[in-house]
Amino acid sequence: MAVYKKLEGKPTRILEKIKESLDRLNEKIDAMIEIQKHGQRVNPEIPDVLDVMTLLSLPDHLRKTAITLCKIGEATADEVAEQTKRARAVESGYLNQLVIMGYMKKERRGRKAYFYVEKEA
Repeated sequence: MAVYKKLEGKPTRILEKIKESLDRLNEKIDAMIEIQKHGQRVNPEIPDVLDVMTLLSLPDHLRKTAITLCKIGEATADEVAEQTKRARAVESGYLNQLVIMGYMKKERRGRKAYFYVEKEA
């Protein structure tokens, strides 16, 4: 009972802080969804083509996927996985990360998703 009296009032403050944090997260997620819907990049400073500095700024696992796709040109996650010797599901996740980051494009044809780097015009 003494512990309860000691905490009296604190749980509501803690819950209020949690709610504020969740509200901020929801706002950020909503903004990201809107950006995705309109095809805008998350970071507008990202170049259209993957240059050397861009590739070097990527983590190793994403860099390997990006370089492989640059060599192939256009490919499915299966085709990239075949080249990188990683699981298709892993490559699919990495390719989708690169799409979200704005480095790659994704196009669905039937049941397959094709990934590619859009060339500068």
